[in-house]
Amino acid sequence: MVTTLYLVRHGATEGDGEARYKGSIDVPLAAAGRAQIEETAGRLRRRLAAAAAARAGDYLGEIHRPAPNGSDPVSAAPPPAPAALYCSPLSRTRVSAEIIAAPLGLNPIPIPDLRERHFGVWEGLSFREIRAAWPEHFEAWAADPLGFSPPEGENTLEVARRGRRAIKKILAAHPGREVIVVAHGGINRVILCHFLQLPLRHIFRIEQSLACLNVVEMWDKYPVVKLLNG
Repeated sequence: MVTTLYLVRHGATEGDGEARYKGSIDVPLAAAGRAQIEETAGRLRRRLAAAAAARAGDYLGEIHRPAPNGSDPVSAAPPPAPAALYCSPLSRTRVSAEIIAAPLGLNPIPIPDLRERHFGVWEGLSFREIRAAWPEHFEAWAADPLGFSPPEGENTLEVARRGRRAIKKILAAHPGREVIVVAHGGINRVILCHFLQLPLRHIFRIEQSLACLNVVEMWDKYPVVKLLNG
């Protein structure tokens, strides 16, 4: 039995040209982000259809002969929709999820644990502004990016714990099915680190481009990453 996770990052947001920590600020999806997600949604549907056709082909090849008229009623049927689609409650992910969900007949389910890292008082600020206002905290973050929390914010270890908790519950709820999750660059990275057994100190060795698609198959609880930052 294989459970498949399709993990998506939201599209571009308003003000993406500025290098600022947005974190848990509810920044809206930009028009460019909608276009990016629509393209990703199309690629995701094609991948779902190809996976369904491959399963049907394997099954028919073993058990059934072709229909008398040469048609194949099973493979011609539309592929089953994924079991569910989950997302972060922030609007940039929620709207991205709605774009993906609509053609599949799904309703996105928001999960608070999938929200982006909360950067505390640093949210909305640039690196330059943070370094100027909190020089000691900035140096502490540079020295310990895993354990250090910005004032009133979260550290990477805390984000990883809630991200793993959310994905564990989602996958346990849909064994043997396909499930879609739309989240953020930071939360996606900690989830992928978990599946790859990559130490969190290497988190930025994993790229997560805007509107990217990742695919992970769970084979008897053994994860296989089939696509990364697609």
